Amino acid sequence: MILKQYYLGCLAHASYLLGDEASSTAIIVDPQRDIQQYLADAEKWGLQIRHVFLTHFHADFVAGHLELRDLVGQESRAAIHLGARARAEYAFVPMKDGDTLEFPGLRLQVLETPGHTIESISILVFDLQKGAAKPYAVLTGDTLFIGDVGRPDLRASLGWTASDLGAHLYDSLHNKLLPLPDETLVYPAHGAGSLCGKKLSSDTVSSLGDQRRLNYALQPMSKEEFVRLVTADQPDAPPYFTYDAILNTRERETLDHNLEQVLHPIDLDEVLAMGDAGAHILDVRDPAEYAKGHLAGSINIGLGGQYATWAGTVLDRTKPIVIIAEPGREQEAALRLGRIGFDHVKGYMSGGMEALATRTDLVWPTERLSAPMVAEELAAADPPWLLDIRNPREWLTKHIDGSVNIPLNHLQERIAEVPRDRRIAIHCAGGYRSSIAAGILHQYGITHLVEMAGGLAAWDAAQLPVVSQS
Repeated sequence: MILKQYYLGCLAHASYLLGDEASSTAIIVDPQRDIQQYLADAEKWGLQIRHVFLTHFHADFVAGHLELRDLVGQESRAAIHLGARARAEYAFVPMKDGDTLEFPGLRLQVLETPGHTIESISILVFDLQKGAAKPYAVLTGDTLFIGDVGRPDLRASLGWTASDLGAHLYDSLHNKLLPLPDETLVYPAHGAGSLCGKKLSSDTVSSLGDQRRLNYALQPMSKEEFVRLVTADQPDAPPYFTYDAILNTRERETLDHNLEQVLHPIDLDEVLAMGDAGAHILDVRDPAEYAKGHLAGSINIGLGGQYATWAGTVLDRTKPIVIIAEPGREQEAALRLGRIGFDHVKGYMSGGMEALATRTDLVWPTERLSAPMVAEELAAADPPWLLDIRNPREWLTKHIDGSVNIPLNHLQERIAEVPRDRRIAIHCAGGYRSSIAAGILHQYGITHLVEMAGGLAAWDAAQLPVVSQS
């Protein structure tokens, strides 16, 4: 038996290849939309990808089940497997509680585990060389994480209340997963940084026994207490989550086909015209490079951070996107947007920032100051208005005295709260989000601003005072 985990850090997403060497069969679970790594490993091990499982209709990314189904050169199409309560436009094999796939060295058994979503399943993995009686591992999707459980509040727009799904989640955990042996390995679909829960660990695998002892949501409590606990203090879900969850139920274009349509150069004049018509001009360079000079009106979401998540959070999905990238990184920028179903890229600016070499009138810098220099300005007679765009939990834990907290994901809807008659000093935790905020403020005509380089981390490093939660 082969079990390999693939971890995509920018989306905090884990997917899996299960292989049975005796039958030359590979099964892919919760694949990302760009599937090359699964193909390479299947070829390396001499396997054919014959089955694809989605543990549920993921909200935070578009899965690669259709890309794997439509593989060219396969002896036959890979079958898509979903929970028995799933509804989708494409053909799939509904898997109900207890259904199995049997291979010479491997058995998979489905557990219906509704809660995060109503169609959620978990998959027991039996390594038959080690024994057929006890599962070696369980792939839990978003039902059980390392350190947390799946949030039950993401399906409100689809007719399910958080309380109803929370009650299902309690039953799934206590009736299906917690009865498994302590030594069963838990492999979830997400880790720390995912917005599918609130306390996910940076570990990507654990034993069920450790989770039984250490996971706050698995401690003894009533169903009512559990529902209150798991529905409280969840992070804001980006607006693209519902869109992706629905898209995962639909027949749609594959990623490769879409990239063929969107990856073409656009000259500067056309980029300017598209920007005037309402297109997003998306600069994906490092925030420090963006600050040195960028196309007026562009927004910076750097490839070095949680690029797709923030793009899906602050960009309007109904508007076309034009990419500005370092030459050679345009495909990466479009591909990573494709991972969340943002297929409406119209192209990239030919030559990147070099296209502006003779148009310095179109190049805007963002002033950046060190933390001590910002501290000096704050101590002056006419200090800047200090805007902290971290999330409320971060702000409550520690913040600079006098700062105003407007989380980045709410900045556009609360833009009227930002004064236009004062200098604005923006910061986040490390400098990535504040660069996004600077671009948004520029788009609203707020240009008398400075960005604190390095964010609160630089402020702490300079041993400057903060207000800490007691």
